[in-house]
Amino acid sequence: MNPGISQYAVGDSFDGFLLIKSATKGTASNGKPFLTLIVKDQSGEIEAKLWDATKEDEATYLPDQIVKFHGEITQFRNKPQLKIFNARLAQPTDGVKLDDFLEKAPVSREDLMESITERIFEMSNPNLQRITRHFVSNYQEGLLTYPAAVKNHHEYVSGLAHHVVSMLNLAKSLVDLYPDLNKDLLYAGVILHDLGKLRELSGPATPSYTLEGQLLGHIPMMMDEIGAVAKELGIEGEEVTMLQHMILSHHGKGEWGSPKPPLIREAEILHQIDNIDAKMNMLNRALEKVQPGEFTDRMFAMDNRRFYKPLFTEPS
Repeated sequence: MNPGISQYAVGDSFDGFLLIKSATKGTASNGKPFLTLIVKDQSGEIEAKLWDATKEDEATYLPDQIVKFHGEITQFRNKPQLKIFNARLAQPTDGVKLDDFLEKAPVSREDLMESITERIFEMSNPNLQRITRHFVSNYQEGLLTYPAAVKNHHEYVSGLAHHVVSMLNLAKSLVDLYPDLNKDLLYAGVILHDLGKLRELSGPATPSYTLEGQLLGHIPMMMDEIGAVAKELGIEGEEVTMLQHMILSHHGKGEWGSPKPPLIREAEILHQIDNIDAKMNMLNRALEKVQPGEFTDRMFAMDNRRFYKPLFTEPS
């Protein structure tokens, strides 16, 4: 079995199947067209260049297509790049399927759902519990399959649920440490904070932003949905307003996409644990790709820093 695309080094030949995540047309300095493809397998993704692309190539090599590539790993701006020599679409006789190329959460869907359900059962506020259960019941399939983002963190199948469960674990520890926190409000905020991404993103395999996602965004869409569901369930009062505020403020600042900053204690905690879990996911996955004594690539979402992987390890 071939190694994953992230295990190839500069100078290596590549001959295998990859899934196209995105395809962008371009024109070289000599006036000839080319395609920039982002291609992926379960190990990660790489930029690929198809030079002298024809109109037929542009119509053939599109997102969600599995393609057999032959090429070489080169380097461009200190990042690996696949230079394509030739390519063809996968055929039924090749024995490959979409699921073979999708990175998945390291936890099963069943275990993720069990963890979410357990926290819902721990909630004692009937209004917050009913609203949360309604959303989880109606959106369970999307919650368990969608990524948490298009890029940067938890951008893999079941990434959204993996993100939620990790945050719930952080929330439980903080509730134990700070018992004055409203556990039910915090748990509800964690479970629902990114659920609007089921409308913001196109799907679990090679997600892009929908029209609604680009023009509205997951935060205001989810805030409106909470209001509509509360009305449908006949729930009124402060709990609904507080939960809507949790959603509106979870990005922390206006420049980060929050219509409101956190103005209640639980909203501040939600923002902080969301940030912690997203950054730890990015860091862990970047550090997995380097050896002890090496630095990661620069990480744009982490202020363009490169992180060092120490040589020493903790005692077992």
